[in-house]
Amino acid sequence: MLLQERDGAILTVTLNLPEKRNPISDNDVVDALCDAMETADKDIGIGCVILTGAGSAFSSGGDLKQMAPDVGSLRSAKPVQTRRNYKYGIQRLPLLFQALEVPVIAAVNGHAIGAGCDLACMCDIRVASTHAKFAESFVKLGIIPGDGGAWLLPRIVGFSKATELALTGEMIDAAEALRIGLVSEVVSPEDLMRAARRIADKIAANPPHAVRMTKRLLREGQTAELKNILELSAAMQALAHATADNDEAINAFMEKRAPKFTGE
Repeated sequence: MLLQERDGAILTVTLNLPEKRNPISDNDVVDALCDAMETADKDIGIGCVILTGAGSAFSSGGDLKQMAPDVGSLRSAKPVQTRRNYKYGIQRLPLLFQALEVPVIAAVNGHAIGAGCDLACMCDIRVASTHAKFAESFVKLGIIPGDGGAWLLPRIVGFSKATELALTGEMIDAAEALRIGLVSEVVSPEDLMRAARRIADKIAANPPHAVRMTKRLLREGQTAELKNILELSAAMQALAHATADNDEAINAFMEKRAPKFTGE
């Protein structure tokens, strides 16, 4: 259900249920994705993760066949159990992605629907194929974004556009996703992974501790007050100044040569 391939400092994670269009609602998929991301986060040698989907879809979100009461991982005949299914199931993903320090790029190869759209939004950077399509489509099924989409989407595209997408449930193509800032780049299908890798390589070329602390500050900045971010920045800057990579960057600049970062 999940493929992992490491090439140097870049880890590519592929949702691998193409026959089902890569749903992420089942607990087995949630567990596998959480395990992969947590392991990558602990490894300072991984400079960036690329997340994509096998087949024609990035992720179809929830598996509708598994949403009948007491059949799948989410809905129960008892509402109190449904609440727990969400809390200890798919809702683990947005909390985990928010806590990650390793950067994650979504390479959106095809449809990203419902929770699949939200999964892309959990990532730090989104690159899309021209075949990609996005929909915050929960309302069309008579449900709401149960995995944090109401928090994620407005922070990326703004409140008005997020509200339009969530209340209409309409699908948009890659060009519209680029126009509204949901993705940062749209490329041909054959260039998608190369485009994601190009960005990942640029990120991984930088000192890893500085990269991860910078990401942490950006994430905290989504909700924290400026004074708190400044306090956290001062503490992290003290850590950054104490790294060998900071000294190497300064020495390389003074000596007019390319730096060689070690993660120390």
